[in-house]
Amino acid sequence: MRSFALFTASSLCAALTVAGGTAAWADSGTDIPEKVLLKGSTTASYFWDDASGRAGDTGLPASGKPMQKGLAASPSWPLMTEGYVIYKGKKMPFFVGDRGPGEPSNRGIMLDLDAKTFADLTGGTFNPNTLYVGGNGGLGHIDVDYVITKWGPGPGKKNYPVPFSTGAYGKRDHNPAEPPEAGQN
Repeated sequence: MRSFALFTASSLCAALTVAGGTAAWADSGTDIPEKVLLKGSTTASYFWDDASGRAGDTGLPASGKPMQKGLAASPSWPLMTEGYVIYKGKKMPFFVGDRGPGEPSNRGIMLDLDAKTFADLTGGTFNPNTLYVGGNGGLGHIDVDYVITKWGPGPGKKNYPVPFSTGAYGKRDHNPAEPPEAGQN
């Protein structure tokens, strides 16, 4: 569904590139300025929807991009929104390529990371046969900090995430969050 190419420019710089040439996110130790549009914290879960029907798989991601590392699901942010999460000092890029989590968002789980990113963050391993992450002490939910660096072009709430049940994913937000002040980045 996502035609992303993962490449490494150096050990300090990695970028995800969306078909069409726009950067999905770049994590770099270089002097490239980072535009922070929103910062916050939430609980994240993981998923892997490859249309196999295994382990709760609900089908291919809503954006039309293939399931891949860096793909996240949000109950309210616009599709193709870009950013990164931080967990215990590890920083990983993501882009919103799917909707969810559904009911768990009513309990404050506002981000569903792809299983490969979740495994990298937690020190676990992704099992492509079961679609589960193992070897991380049984973690299925983690508290993360997130940073939004680019809002996606479609409908959705351009602010702090809200539960799926609000239907915010289907509404156009013409009043996005104010970016944090320069000293707060």
